[in-house]
Amino acid sequence: MEHVHLAAEEDDLYSGYNDYNPTFDSEELDNDAGFQQAVRTSHGRRPPMTAKFPGTAIGGRALGTSFGSRMPMASSMGRPMTGAVQDGAARPMTAVRAAGYSSAMTRGSTFDPLGQSKGPAPPLEGKSEDTPDEKVKILEKKVNDLIEESCLAHGHGDLQLSLDRAKEAGRKERALVRQREQSGNADHINLDLTYSVLFNLATQYANNDMYAEALNTYQVIVKNKMFSNAGRLKVNMANIHFKQKNYPKAIKLYRMALDQISNSHKEMRIKIMQNIGVVFIRMGQYSDAITSFEHIMSESPNIKTGFNLILCYYAIGDRERMKKAFQKLICVPLGIDEEDKYIPPNDDTHANLVIEAIKNDKLHQMERERKALAEKFIMTSAKLIAPAIEATFAAGFDWCVDMVKSSQYVELANDLEINKAITYLRQRDFKQVGAVETLKTFEKKDSRVKSAAATNLSFLYFLEKDYDQADRYADLAMTADRYNPAALINKGNTVFVKKDYEKAAEFYKEALRNDSSCTEALYNLGLTYKRLGRLEESLDCFLKLHAILRNSAQVMWQLANLFEMLEDPHQAIEWLMQLITVTPTDPQVLAKLGELYDSEGDKSQAFQYYQESFRYFPSNIDVIEWLGAYYIDTQFCEKAIQYFERATLIQPTQVKWQLMVASCYRRSGNYQKALETYKDIHRKFPENIECLRFLVRLCTDMGMKEVQDYATKLKKVEKMKEIREQRVKSAREGSARGTRREGSASSEVDIKAVSHPEPKHSPVLDQGRDSGHSSHGTSAKGERLSAKMRALPGSNEPYEASSQRDIDASYVDPLGAPMERPKTAAKKRNEDDDFADEELGDDLLPE
Repeated sequence: MEHVHLAAEEDDLYSGYNDYNPTFDSEELDNDAGFQQAVRTSHGRRPPMTAKFPGTAIGGRALGTSFGSRMPMASSMGRPMTGAVQDGAARPMTAVRAAGYSSAMTRGSTFDPLGQSKGPAPPLEGKSEDTPDEKVKILEKKVNDLIEESCLAHGHGDLQLSLDRAKEAGRKERALVRQREQSGNADHINLDLTYSVLFNLATQYANNDMYAEALNTYQVIVKNKMFSNAGRLKVNMANIHFKQKNYPKAIKLYRMALDQISNSHKEMRIKIMQNIGVVFIRMGQYSDAITSFEHIMSESPNIKTGFNLILCYYAIGDRERMKKAFQKLICVPLGIDEEDKYIPPNDDTHANLVIEAIKNDKLHQMERERKALAEKFIMTSAKLIAPAIEATFAAGFDWCVDMVKSSQYVELANDLEINKAITYLRQRDFKQVGAVETLKTFEKKDSRVKSAAATNLSFLYFLEKDYDQADRYADLAMTADRYNPAALINKGNTVFVKKDYEKAAEFYKEALRNDSSCTEALYNLGLTYKRLGRLEESLDCFLKLHAILRNSAQVMWQLANLFEMLEDPHQAIEWLMQLITVTPTDPQVLAKLGELYDSEGDKSQAFQYYQESFRYFPSNIDVIEWLGAYYIDTQFCEKAIQYFERATLIQPTQVKWQLMVASCYRRSGNYQKALETYKDIHRKFPENIECLRFLVRLCTDMGMKEVQDYATKLKKVEKMKEIREQRVKSAREGSARGTRREGSASSEVDIKAVSHPEPKHSPVLDQGRDSGHSSHGTSAKGERLSAKMRALPGSNEPYEASSQRDIDASYVDPLGAPMERPKTAAKKRNEDDDFADEELGDDLLPE
């Protein structure tokens, strides 16, 4: 750039003005006429100027004048410099030359039109935080941040943290007000910030169930006249009183809030009136609630209000108004679009993409939820009023179905029909005019309804143990909808009862493939594996089921039973301990714990759980027997007496328990009471040999005269026993010889029976027929005597004469243990359904 010139040097008319005489010295100023002239004229009174003289060692030095001012050095022509020198180029003194430009490059200068050689600009000076305004702004920002943190914590479910942040925001806001007052800016208090802090604090108090503090905070806001529209917060105060069940105060505050809200806020007024109606329902004042709900239905009808109005009419028993309210309910507009708009056209690619994008967006989800809620209210209303609006519930259901068919909820008509069948089930009406016939009417309808009806029919026939019909309708349900898990479960159950466990497992697996959350299929699959002996796979099924149903008592019982079968009693005890946390009063579970602890040798723990089981169910013979034996083993025979007396009351025909009572008296040394008990037993059971033996022994020890009578009776009874045994023995030998002769004589007949089979007889009939062929005439009489003899205890078995099978009499479920019954898959309507022990399918009958 040094060789770049704006103009030729020989053509420059202003050359020489920037020349500098290096020989110039300040000592010659006295001889400089121009300088002296400047000193004497007005030039000397001008403000001091600083000039820069490049190329010399003294270029930056200024001289003082007689006026004490600093003047720049003169040029080589003796003329003073009036302008500052910039970047080595002196400003010319005349106006002819353009300021700041020079045709000649000065020494050390470079071409820098943008001034980049000066470096970056210095940083901006920071504002001081010590000023009152800055402190106020910082505090305001902190308060806003704390309010935001409180709201976010509440959104994340951390209620305690949200309350702490709200309290801290309140403290900061009060510090902010004091700061403004100290700085003299009390008139500039941020009312919006104060309102936000107090409102957030009251809300967090209410969320943490600190209702007194919340009401106090709301009261502070409402009483402050500087807050506009604070009267609306009385709605929040009324909500708190509603939670506290202070209904009169809640109604008062709702009405005060309603008076302070103008008619332009129609939706807000409608919601407050709806709250007032709900409070009147809680108070039982149905007439006042009806007034509020009727006003809402005339101004702005909605589904919830219509449902509440039907409830009020039902409570007062007004049939005609129930019908009118139901008609209004099904006519309420939902404000949602038709589903047809989500069907993509085949020819428009862009439209298909748009529809695919909005098919499952938030708006469509909200529309589906609103429609599902409306259908739920309509179904519940129909089920509620159907038995009340007509003479019979069937006629009431028919009226509701007709009304629904003429409305926008046509698809609910079939669900109401199925609900009608469920109502028949609750009334135990399984006959032609009841549930079965109602469900059969759906066989010719669309596949969804047909599958639901067939599934319920299969369930009904399964309960009636008509397994062929249950299997038929399960097949029909599967044909209508192969992906219906409830139908597959019912099909698996019908196969299960036929003991084809492998095939049943396949149906349960298919149901799980169609619906992985189907707990009935998983439970029944675990039972099937258990029947097949595949205990590890069964355990895996029930562990998965426990992860879904954490508090299911049946699942815990099955897990404990499986670990017991796997010979892991410690794990079985652990699961039973979890089970008693869910059902702490189940006597069977407590008895099972006692049995496991007894098998482990821990008698004290076993006694504790057996004792608890007896306390909740004092009629379990096994528990009573164990407790009595425990007290006998521990030499507390007196305490064992009460348990055996209880067993005597439960089974008065069993001599075993009465003998145990007498034995306890005898062991405890109360011989008189023992003698009386044995005498009482002898009166009831005169042929009991053990009782007579103890009577003879006691009378002999006590020196009583009755000893001879009892000894005579004992000999007579023993002789009769010998005679019976001989007769029975001879009768059996004769029956055996007759059977051998009959077998040899009928071999040819048996060969013919292959081609002409006779009807099979029951074992009882076969036994009677065989005994009838006996050649001994006394065989029938011998059998009767033998049966009577078996009812008496043996001579060598004083206390175990009656077997345990004679003592226990319990219902045995056809599918196994009571807790191992496969779950069926019909639809459960309500929590208090009559079929609560059967898990019903969720996809059959909507709530």
